[in-house]
Amino acid sequence: MPTSSFFTASEAAAALGISLPTLYAYVSRGMLSSAPHPQGKHRLYDAAEVRRLARRKADGKRAGKVAQKVLDWGVPVLESSITLVADGRLLYRGHDAGTLAQRATLEEIAALLWECSVKRVTESAAMPLGTAQWSAWLKLWSDSTPVDRALVLLPAAASHLPRVWALGADAQLDNACAVMRLLAAAMISVVPTSEPMHRQLAAAWQVRNRQQTSLLRAALVLCADHELNASTFTVRCITSTGTHLFGAVAGGLAALAGPRHGGETVRVAALFEEAARAPDLDRYLANRLAQHEQRAPGPVLSGFGHPLYPQGDPRARVLLALLAECAPARSPLGDVLALAQAVHDTTGAEPTLDFALAAIERVLGLPSGAAFTLFAVGRVVGWIAHAMEQTRDGRLIRPRARYIGDYREDS
Repeated sequence: MPTSSFFTASEAAAALGISLPTLYAYVSRGMLSSAPHPQGKHRLYDAAEVRRLARRKADGKRAGKVAQKVLDWGVPVLESSITLVADGRLLYRGHDAGTLAQRATLEEIAALLWECSVKRVTESAAMPLGTAQWSAWLKLWSDSTPVDRALVLLPAAASHLPRVWALGADAQLDNACAVMRLLAAAMISVVPTSEPMHRQLAAAWQVRNRQQTSLLRAALVLCADHELNASTFTVRCITSTGTHLFGAVAGGLAALAGPRHGGETVRVAALFEEAARAPDLDRYLANRLAQHEQRAPGPVLSGFGHPLYPQGDPRARVLLALLAECAPARSPLGDVLALAQAVHDTTGAEPTLDFALAAIERVLGLPSGAAFTLFAVGRVVGWIAHAMEQTRDGRLIRPRARYIGDYREDS
Protein backbone atom coordinates (compact mmCIF):
# COMPACT_ATOMS: atom_id res chain seq x y z
CA MET A 1 0.00 0.00 0.00
CA PRO A 2 1.64 3.31 -1.02
CA THR A 3 1.71 5.77 1.88
CA SER A 4 2.02 8.96 -0.21
CA SER A 5 -1.77 9.22 -0.44
CA PHE A 6 -2.23 8.51 3.27
CA PHE A 7 -1.62 10.45 6.45
CA THR A 8 -0.33 9.15 9.73
CA ALA A 9 -2.45 9.88 12.78
CA SER A 10 -0.33 12.89 13.67
CA GLU A 11 -0.47 14.25 10.13
CA ALA A 12 -4.25 13.76 9.92
CA ALA A 13 -4.81 15.46 13.26
CA ALA A 14 -2.63 18.39 12.20
CA ALA A 15 -4.48 18.76 8.90
CA LEU A 16 -7.80 18.83 10.76
CA GLY A 17 -6.52 21.06 13.55
CA ILE A 18 -7.60 18.61 16.25
CA SER A 19 -6.00 16.44 18.91
CA LEU A 20 -5.26 12.75 18.52
CA PRO A 21 -8.10 11.72 20.90
CA THR A 22 -10.52 13.78 18.81
CA LEU A 23 -9.19 12.12 15.65
CA TYR A 24 -9.90 8.69 17.15
CA ALA A 25 -13.37 9.88 18.15
CA TYR A 26 -14.02 10.94 14.53
CA VAL A 27 -13.17 7.41 13.43
CA SER A 28 -15.40 5.81 16.06
CA ARG A 29 -18.31 8.01 15.01
CA GLY A 30 -17.88 7.13 11.34
CA MET A 31 -16.77 10.61 10.30
CA LEU A 32 -13.41 9.30 9.11
CA SER A 33 -12.03 5.91 8.14
CA SER A 34 -8.62 4.37 8.83
CA ALA A 35 -6.62 1.43 7.51
CA PRO A 36 -3.80 -0.65 9.01
CA HIS A 37 -0.23 0.31 8.10
CA PRO A 38 1.28 -2.45 5.89
CA GLN A 39 4.57 -2.42 7.82
CA GLY A 40 3.50 -1.80 11.39
CA LYS A 41 0.68 -1.61 13.93
CA HIS A 42 -0.17 2.02 13.35
CA ARG A 43 -3.23 3.22 11.39
CA LEU A 44 -3.26 5.30 8.22
CA TYR A 45 -5.82 7.86 7.07
CA ASP A 46 -6.80 8.55 3.47
CA ALA A 47 -5.36 11.98 2.67
CA ALA A 48 -8.18 12.94 0.27
CA GLU A 49 -10.82 12.03 2.87
CA VAL A 50 -9.01 14.03 5.55
CA ARG A 51 -8.80 17.07 3.27
CA ARG A 52 -12.52 16.83 2.43
CA LEU A 53 -13.38 16.76 6.12
CA ALA A 54 -11.07 19.69 6.74
CA ARG A 55 -12.81 21.74 4.04
CA ARG A 56 -16.21 20.90 5.54
CA LYS A 57 -15.00 22.02 8.96
CA ALA A 58 -13.70 25.27 7.48
CA ASP A 59 -17.02 25.87 5.72
CA GLY A 60 -18.84 25.26 8.97
CA LYS A 61 -16.86 28.04 10.57
CA ARG A 62 -17.73 30.33 7.68
CA ALA A 63 -20.98 30.12 5.74
CA GLY A 64 -21.15 26.57 4.40
CA LYS A 65 -23.81 25.36 6.79
CA VAL A 66 -25.85 28.52 6.36
CA ALA A 67 -25.69 28.24 2.57
CA GLN A 68 -26.83 24.63 2.68
CA LYS A 69 -29.83 25.55 4.84
CA VAL A 70 -30.63 28.47 2.55
CA LEU A 71 -31.29 26.10 -0.35
CA ASP A 72 -33.45 23.69 1.67
CA TRP A 73 -36.40 25.57 3.26
CA GLY A 74 -33.93 27.61 5.26
CA VAL A 75 -33.02 31.22 5.97
CA PRO A 76 -33.74 33.97 3.40
CA VAL A 77 -31.36 34.10 0.45
CA LEU A 78 -32.67 37.21 -1.37
CA GLU A 79 -34.48 40.37 -0.36
CA SER A 80 -37.90 40.90 -1.94
CA SER A 81 -40.89 43.15 -1.40
CA ILE A 82 -43.30 41.00 -3.41
CA THR A 83 -44.60 38.13 -1.28
CA LEU A 84 -44.51 37.14 2.38
CA VAL A 85 -45.11 33.62 3.69
CA ALA A 86 -45.28 33.75 7.47
CA ASP A 87 -47.40 32.53 10.38
CA GLY A 88 -49.56 30.37 8.14
CA ARG A 89 -50.46 33.25 5.83
CA LEU A 90 -49.64 34.27 2.27
CA LEU A 91 -49.50 37.98 1.49
CA TYR A 92 -48.98 39.79 -1.82
CA ARG A 93 -47.34 43.16 -1.11
CA GLY A 94 -48.94 43.12 2.32
CA HIS A 95 -52.41 42.00 1.19
CA ASP A 96 -53.77 38.64 2.31
CA ALA A 97 -53.95 36.38 -0.75
CA GLY A 98 -56.96 34.48 0.60
CA THR A 99 -58.92 37.69 0.92
CA LEU A 100 -57.86 38.82 -2.56
CA ALA A 101 -59.00 35.47 -3.96
CA GLN A 102 -62.58 36.16 -2.95
CA ARG A 103 -63.03 38.87 -5.61
CA ALA A 104 -59.84 39.87 -7.43
CA THR A 105 -58.93 38.81 -10.97
CA LEU A 106 -55.49 37.64 -12.02
CA GLU A 107 -55.11 40.89 -13.97
CA GLU A 108 -55.69 42.88 -10.78
CA ILE A 109 -53.09 40.78 -8.98
CA ALA A 110 -50.69 41.42 -11.86
CA ALA A 111 -51.21 45.17 -11.43
CA LEU A 112 -50.54 44.82 -7.70
CA LEU A 113 -47.38 42.74 -8.09
CA TRP A 114 -46.06 44.67 -11.10
CA GLU A 115 -46.86 48.02 -9.44
CA CYS A 116 -48.85 49.45 -12.32
CA SER A 117 -52.50 50.32 -12.98
CA VAL A 118 -55.08 47.63 -13.67
CA LYS A 119 -55.95 49.51 -16.86
CA ARG A 120 -52.33 49.11 -18.03
CA VAL A 121 -52.76 45.32 -17.82
CA THR A 122 -56.31 44.93 -19.08
CA GLU A 123 -55.93 47.28 -22.06
CA SER A 124 -52.66 45.87 -23.35
CA ALA A 125 -52.63 44.41 -26.85
CA ALA A 126 -54.56 41.15 -26.85
CA MET A 127 -52.41 39.72 -29.64
CA PRO A 128 -48.83 41.12 -29.71
CA LEU A 129 -47.95 39.36 -32.98
CA GLY A 130 -49.70 38.21 -36.13
CA THR A 131 -52.82 36.09 -35.56
CA ALA A 132 -52.15 34.02 -38.68
CA GLN A 133 -48.63 33.18 -37.51
CA TRP A 134 -49.85 32.19 -34.03
CA SER A 135 -52.67 30.05 -35.43
CA ALA A 136 -50.20 28.25 -37.70
CA TRP A 137 -47.95 27.49 -34.73
CA LEU A 138 -50.89 26.19 -32.71
CA LYS A 139 -51.86 23.86 -35.54
CA LEU A 140 -48.28 22.64 -35.90
CA TRP A 141 -48.03 21.81 -32.17
CA SER A 142 -51.63 20.73 -31.63
CA ASP A 143 -50.65 17.22 -30.55
CA SER A 144 -48.22 18.43 -27.88
CA THR A 145 -48.93 18.73 -24.16
CA PRO A 146 -49.80 22.24 -22.95
CA VAL A 147 -46.43 22.73 -21.25
CA ASP A 148 -44.44 21.49 -24.26
CA ARG A 149 -46.46 23.74 -26.57
CA ALA A 150 -45.80 26.76 -24.35
CA LEU A 151 -42.08 25.97 -24.09
CA VAL A 152 -41.86 26.02 -27.89
CA LEU A 153 -44.15 28.95 -28.64
CA LEU A 154 -42.84 31.44 -26.07
CA PRO A 155 -39.33 31.59 -27.61
CA ALA A 156 -40.88 31.57 -31.09
CA ALA A 157 -43.04 34.56 -30.19
CA ALA A 158 -40.08 36.37 -28.65
CA SER A 159 -38.23 36.21 -31.96
CA HIS A 160 -41.09 38.15 -33.59
CA LEU A 161 -41.36 40.95 -31.02
CA PRO A 162 -39.20 44.00 -31.82
CA ARG A 163 -38.93 45.32 -28.24
CA VAL A 164 -38.26 42.04 -26.45
CA TRP A 165 -34.83 43.26 -25.26
CA ALA A 166 -35.95 46.78 -24.35
CA LEU A 167 -35.27 47.80 -20.75
CA GLY A 168 -37.58 50.82 -20.42
CA ALA A 169 -40.44 50.57 -17.94
CA ASP A 170 -43.11 50.86 -20.61
CA ALA A 171 -41.52 48.20 -22.81
CA GLN A 172 -41.14 45.90 -19.80
CA LEU A 173 -44.85 46.15 -19.08
CA ASP A 174 -45.68 45.50 -22.74
CA ASN A 175 -43.55 42.37 -22.62
CA ALA A 176 -45.05 41.33 -19.28
CA CYS A 177 -48.58 41.51 -20.65
CA ALA A 178 -47.53 39.69 -23.82
CA VAL A 179 -45.87 36.87 -21.87
CA MET A 180 -48.91 36.45 -19.60
CA ARG A 181 -51.38 36.29 -22.50
CA LEU A 182 -49.25 34.14 -24.80
CA LEU A 183 -48.37 31.57 -22.15
CA ALA A 184 -52.05 31.08 -21.33
CA ALA A 185 -53.04 30.98 -25.00
CA ALA A 186 -50.35 28.42 -25.79
CA MET A 187 -51.38 26.14 -22.96
CA ILE A 188 -55.07 26.10 -23.86
CA SER A 189 -54.36 26.29 -27.61
CA VAL A 190 -56.29 29.45 -28.48
CA VAL A 191 -55.63 32.88 -29.96
CA PRO A 192 -55.20 35.41 -27.12
CA THR A 193 -58.09 37.75 -26.35
CA SER A 194 -58.56 40.68 -23.99
CA GLU A 195 -60.96 38.66 -21.81
CA PRO A 196 -59.89 38.07 -18.18
CA MET A 197 -57.75 34.98 -17.85
CA HIS A 198 -60.28 32.99 -15.82
CA ARG A 199 -62.93 33.53 -18.49
CA GLN A 200 -60.55 32.41 -21.23
CA LEU A 201 -59.88 29.20 -19.31
CA ALA A 202 -63.57 28.69 -18.60
CA ALA A 203 -64.41 29.07 -22.30
CA ALA A 204 -61.67 26.66 -23.36
CA TRP A 205 -62.81 24.08 -20.79
CA GLN A 206 -66.55 24.68 -21.38
CA VAL A 207 -67.19 25.81 -17.83
CA ARG A 208 -70.44 27.80 -17.93
CA ASN A 209 -71.42 27.87 -14.28
CA ARG A 210 -70.71 31.30 -12.73
CA GLN A 211 -69.56 29.91 -9.40
CA GLN A 212 -67.25 27.44 -11.08
CA THR A 213 -65.82 30.19 -13.27
CA SER A 214 -65.24 32.24 -10.11
CA LEU A 215 -63.43 29.25 -8.62
CA LEU A 216 -61.04 29.27 -11.56
CA ARG A 217 -60.47 32.98 -10.92
CA ALA A 218 -59.68 32.33 -7.25
CA ALA A 219 -57.31 29.50 -8.15
CA LEU A 220 -55.35 31.75 -10.52
CA VAL A 221 -55.06 34.42 -7.82
CA LEU A 222 -53.79 31.94 -5.22
CA CYS A 223 -51.27 30.52 -7.69
CA ALA A 224 -49.86 33.94 -8.61
CA ASP A 225 -46.79 33.85 -6.37
CA HIS A 226 -45.23 31.95 -3.51
CA GLU A 227 -41.97 33.66 -2.72
CA LEU A 228 -38.69 31.94 -3.80
CA ASN A 229 -39.89 28.51 -4.85
CA ALA A 230 -37.76 26.56 -7.33
CA SER A 231 -39.35 28.00 -10.48
CA THR A 232 -39.30 31.58 -9.24
CA PHE A 233 -35.67 31.30 -8.15
CA THR A 234 -34.94 29.92 -11.61
CA VAL A 235 -36.61 32.95 -13.20
CA ARG A 236 -34.57 35.30 -11.03
CA CYS A 237 -31.31 33.50 -11.84
CA ILE A 238 -32.01 33.65 -15.57
CA THR A 239 -33.09 37.29 -15.36
CA SER A 240 -29.91 38.18 -13.48
CA THR A 241 -27.88 37.12 -16.54
CA GLY A 242 -29.59 39.87 -18.56
CA THR A 243 -31.73 37.72 -20.82
CA HIS A 244 -35.22 38.81 -21.84
CA LEU A 245 -38.47 38.05 -20.03
CA PHE A 246 -39.63 35.36 -22.47
CA GLY A 247 -36.47 33.35 -21.83
CA ALA A 248 -36.73 33.71 -18.07
CA VAL A 249 -40.39 32.65 -18.03
CA ALA A 250 -39.66 29.66 -20.27
CA GLY A 251 -37.05 28.58 -17.73
CA GLY A 252 -39.52 29.01 -14.89
CA LEU A 253 -42.12 26.96 -16.75
CA ALA A 254 -39.63 24.13 -17.30
CA ALA A 255 -38.84 24.13 -13.58
CA LEU A 256 -42.52 24.25 -12.62
CA ALA A 257 -43.23 21.14 -14.71
CA GLY A 258 -41.05 18.95 -12.48
CA PRO A 259 -42.94 16.34 -10.42
CA ARG A 260 -41.64 17.83 -7.17
CA HIS A 261 -43.04 21.27 -8.04
CA GLY A 262 -46.13 22.15 -10.08
CA GLY A 263 -45.98 18.78 -11.79
CA GLU A 264 -47.03 17.27 -8.49
CA THR A 265 -50.62 18.02 -9.55
CA VAL A 266 -50.28 15.10 -11.99
CA ARG A 267 -49.20 12.81 -9.15
CA VAL A 268 -52.17 13.93 -7.07
CA ALA A 269 -54.48 13.15 -9.98
CA ALA A 270 -52.98 9.64 -10.07
CA LEU A 271 -53.51 9.37 -6.31
CA PHE A 272 -57.20 10.21 -6.78
CA GLU A 273 -57.51 7.48 -9.40
CA GLU A 274 -55.83 4.86 -7.25
CA ALA A 275 -57.82 5.77 -4.15
CA ALA A 276 -61.09 5.70 -6.10
CA ARG A 277 -60.38 2.16 -7.29
CA ALA A 278 -59.33 0.87 -3.87
CA PRO A 279 -62.00 -1.28 -2.22
CA ASP A 280 -60.80 -0.17 1.23
CA LEU A 281 -59.47 3.40 1.50
CA ASP A 282 -57.90 2.91 4.93
CA ARG A 283 -56.03 -0.21 3.84
CA TYR A 284 -54.92 1.51 0.64
CA LEU A 285 -53.48 4.40 2.63
CA ALA A 286 -51.79 2.03 5.08
CA ASN A 287 -50.06 0.28 2.18
CA ARG A 288 -49.00 3.58 0.60
CA LEU A 289 -47.63 4.84 3.89
CA ALA A 290 -45.76 1.58 4.49
CA GLN A 291 -44.12 1.95 1.08
CA HIS A 292 -43.18 5.52 1.98
CA GLU A 293 -41.36 4.33 5.10
CA GLN A 294 -39.10 2.22 2.91
CA ARG A 295 -38.15 5.07 0.57
CA ALA A 296 -36.04 8.19 0.84
CA PRO A 297 -37.43 11.09 2.87
CA GLY A 298 -40.07 13.21 1.17
CA PRO A 299 -43.75 14.11 1.35
CA VAL A 300 -45.86 11.43 2.97
CA LEU A 301 -48.25 11.53 0.00
CA SER A 302 -48.38 13.77 -3.05
CA GLY A 303 -50.53 16.80 -2.27
CA PHE A 304 -50.14 16.69 1.52
CA GLY A 305 -47.96 18.50 4.03
CA HIS A 306 -46.32 21.80 3.03
CA PRO A 307 -43.13 22.66 4.96
CA LEU A 308 -44.03 26.37 5.07
CA TYR A 309 -47.51 25.70 6.48
CA PRO A 310 -47.32 23.28 9.44
CA GLN A 311 -50.98 23.97 10.25
CA GLY A 312 -52.18 23.54 6.67
CA ASP A 313 -51.87 25.37 3.35
CA PRO A 314 -54.28 28.35 3.44
CA ARG A 315 -54.56 28.30 -0.35
CA ALA A 316 -55.92 24.76 -0.27
CA ARG A 317 -58.43 25.63 2.45
CA VAL A 318 -59.87 28.50 0.43
CA LEU A 319 -60.10 26.54 -2.81
CA LEU A 320 -61.58 23.38 -1.29
CA ALA A 321 -64.23 25.46 0.49
CA LEU A 322 -65.14 27.22 -2.77
CA LEU A 323 -65.15 23.90 -4.62
CA ALA A 324 -67.58 22.43 -2.10
CA GLU A 325 -69.98 25.32 -2.81
CA CYS A 326 -70.08 24.81 -6.59
CA ALA A 327 -69.45 21.10 -7.17
CA PRO A 328 -71.90 19.41 -9.54
CA ALA A 329 -74.59 17.31 -7.90
CA ARG A 330 -73.02 14.10 -9.15
CA SER A 331 -69.29 14.53 -8.77
CA PRO A 332 -66.38 12.83 -6.98
CA LEU A 333 -66.23 15.64 -4.41
CA GLY A 334 -67.18 13.25 -1.61
CA ASP A 335 -64.36 10.88 -2.50
CA VAL A 336 -61.86 13.74 -2.70
CA LEU A 337 -62.82 15.10 0.72
CA ALA A 338 -62.90 11.59 2.20
CA LEU A 339 -59.34 11.04 1.02
CA ALA A 340 -58.21 14.33 2.57
CA GLN A 341 -59.88 13.42 5.86
CA ALA A 342 -58.44 9.89 5.90
CA VAL A 343 -54.91 11.19 5.29
CA HIS A 344 -55.35 13.77 8.04
CA ASP A 345 -56.66 11.17 10.48
CA THR A 346 -53.78 8.84 9.67
CA THR A 347 -50.83 11.21 9.37
CA GLY A 348 -51.98 14.64 10.51
CA ALA A 349 -50.96 16.06 7.12
CA GLU A 350 -53.15 18.70 5.48
CA PRO A 351 -53.85 19.20 1.74
CA THR A 352 -51.60 21.51 -0.25
CA LEU A 353 -52.32 23.77 -3.20
CA ASP A 354 -51.44 20.89 -5.54
CA PHE A 355 -54.18 18.76 -3.96
CA ALA A 356 -56.73 21.55 -4.30
CA LEU A 357 -55.89 22.20 -7.97
CA ALA A 358 -56.10 18.50 -8.82
CA ALA A 359 -59.40 18.34 -6.91
CA ILE A 360 -60.80 21.18 -9.03
CA GLU A 361 -59.76 19.35 -12.20
CA ARG A 362 -61.37 16.10 -11.04
CA VAL A 363 -64.58 17.43 -9.51
CA LEU A 364 -65.37 19.84 -12.36
CA GLY A 365 -64.43 17.27 -15.00
CA LEU A 366 -61.78 19.50 -16.59
CA PRO A 367 -59.32 18.19 -19.20
CA SER A 368 -56.39 16.16 -17.95
CA GLY A 369 -53.60 18.54 -16.96
CA ALA A 370 -55.94 21.46 -16.26
CA ALA A 371 -54.60 21.65 -12.69
CA PHE A 372 -51.08 22.28 -13.95
CA THR A 373 -52.38 24.82 -16.47
CA LEU A 374 -54.09 26.73 -13.66
CA PHE A 375 -50.84 26.68 -11.72
CA ALA A 376 -48.72 27.91 -14.63
CA VAL A 377 -51.13 30.59 -15.90
CA GLY A 378 -51.41 32.00 -12.40
CA ARG A 379 -47.73 31.72 -11.47
CA VAL A 380 -46.45 33.56 -14.54
CA VAL A 381 -47.67 36.77 -12.91
CA GLY A 382 -45.36 36.21 -9.95
CA TRP A 383 -42.45 35.20 -12.16
CA ILE A 384 -42.78 38.48 -14.04
CA ALA A 385 -42.85 40.48 -10.79
CA HIS A 386 -39.69 38.75 -9.59
CA ALA A 387 -38.00 39.25 -12.95
CA MET A 388 -38.76 42.98 -12.74
CA GLU A 389 -37.43 43.15 -9.19
CA GLN A 390 -34.27 41.27 -10.17
CA THR A 391 -33.72 43.58 -13.14
CA ARG A 392 -33.89 46.57 -10.81
CA ASP A 393 -31.42 44.89 -8.45
CA GLY A 394 -28.98 44.48 -11.33
CA ARG A 395 -26.72 41.86 -9.73
CA LEU A 396 -25.81 38.45 -11.11
CA ILE A 397 -27.00 35.60 -8.89
CA ARG A 398 -23.92 33.43 -8.56
CA PRO A 399 -23.67 31.27 -5.41
CA ARG A 400 -20.55 29.22 -4.65
CA ALA A 401 -20.36 25.45 -4.41
CA ARG A 402 -18.77 23.54 -1.54
CA TYR A 403 -16.34 21.18 -3.24
CA ILE A 404 -16.28 17.64 -1.80
CA GLY A 405 -14.40 15.83 -4.58
CA ASP A 406 -10.80 14.64 -4.68
CA TYR A 407 -7.97 17.12 -4.28
CA ARG A 408 -4.60 16.60 -5.95
CA GLU A 409 -1.67 18.73 -4.82
CA ASP A 410 0.07 18.31 -8.18
CA SER A 411 -2.80 19.80 -10.19
